Amino acid sequence: MSLSKQQVVMARTLGLAAVLTLGLGACATYDDDFARVNSRLDQLDSRVQGAAQSAESANQSAQQANQRLDQLEGRVQQLETAPGRKPRG
Repeated sequence: MSLSKQQVVMARTLGLAAVLTLGLGACATYDDDFARVNSRLDQLDSRVQGAAQSAESANQSAQQANQRLDQLEGRVQQLETAPGRKPRG
């Protein structure tokens, strides 16, 4: 049972088609994986940016609170060093 030249060419063509189909199918799988990874990275980037904005806002609030404390400190020291008052009566 000898294969003719035409049958050998057909077998090679089908084999090549099978290999190409499997190879391209694997690329599609990687494309899906890359799309999932990119989507996850975008989500993480959004969360990081939100956290950075929250941290910046908290930092500004803390600086304002420190400024208010610095303003009150002079008044507190003045009251602490003032001579004592005698009670009425």
